Amino acid sequence: MKFPLDRAGAHVFFKDLAKDSLKTSFELLKVTIPAIIATKILEELGLVFYIGKSLDPLMGLMGLPGELGLVWATAILTTPYGGIGVYAALGPSLHLSGADMTVLCSVMLIAHSLPVELSITKKAGGGVLPLGVLRLGGALVYGILLNQLCTKLQLWQDPAIMLFKATPLEESLLQWCMGQATNIVLICVVIFLVLSAMRILQAVGFISLLEFFLKPLLPLFGMTHRAAPMTVVGMILGIAYGGALIIKETATRNMESREVFNSLALMSLSHGLIEDTLVMMALGAKLGGIFWGRLFYSLAVIYLLVKTVDYLVAHGKVKPQ
Repeated sequence: MKFPLDRAGAHVFFKDLAKDSLKTSFELLKVTIPAIIATKILEELGLVFYIGKSLDPLMGLMGLPGELGLVWATAILTTPYGGIGVYAALGPSLHLSGADMTVLCSVMLIAHSLPVELSITKKAGGGVLPLGVLRLGGALVYGILLNQLCTKLQLWQDPAIMLFKATPLEESLLQWCMGQATNIVLICVVIFLVLSAMRILQAVGFISLLEFFLKPLLPLFGMTHRAAPMTVVGMILGIAYGGALIIKETATRNMESREVFNSLALMSLSHGLIEDTLVMMALGAKLGGIFWGRLFYSLAVIYLLVKTVDYLVAHGKVKPQ
């Protein structure tokens, strides 16, 4: 693709871009809107509270008060911001340390918005059950390991310092509808900007350069250079905002099913690395746990997963995909 410099070329560029943006936005919204409505129904029926109570024992494994199970359950079914809203009502009385806050934020960053994000990854070619288990189980294991590390090394034991005070989420149905409509418009705008950026980066050769540097590393994680663009976008922007590109890339790049799954698995454990990380730091979580620790943990998990599958295939335990 040549970068359009003249007026005619620019007209064709933006016409194709607009058409592509509308198509991918439609495909993404077909998945996300039903998931958003289903999640709201669960909230209204009060099922989120009971799910939160069921998480009490798991929170104890991570060294956290059982009350925070409701915070994580809300994040799992809605968004990290939903979890933050619940934390605003519970957190001040719990006197959490920096380590506690880092563990809580880490598990929310790995496992959140599951109805919406698992719908997107399913559309992109990943199974709901394996990726759902990976995210929930991966979050729990990371939370346990991080808590043990912080306890043994006495890391971040001072009280958590919040840079802003979150407010509890109390809104009417009309306000919720208006908020979701705003989010949908924002998603469409972001899709247009992402696709624009991707086309420009492809035109100037950045994507090819990125693929060149990632090419020797991706096989360690069961992927080829074809998975580089969607994996990077998903990890940086997040699955919700990067969802359209993820779906588009899996449909057009002729990737093997196993390669698609490995890419989706990696970004499932580690995504939204910029926005989400900054938000959680403002709540008092530590960068070492929510960013670097989460990133290295995700890479290690996917590496071990790939090696385990390779071993099983080599010994005839499972069929190659």
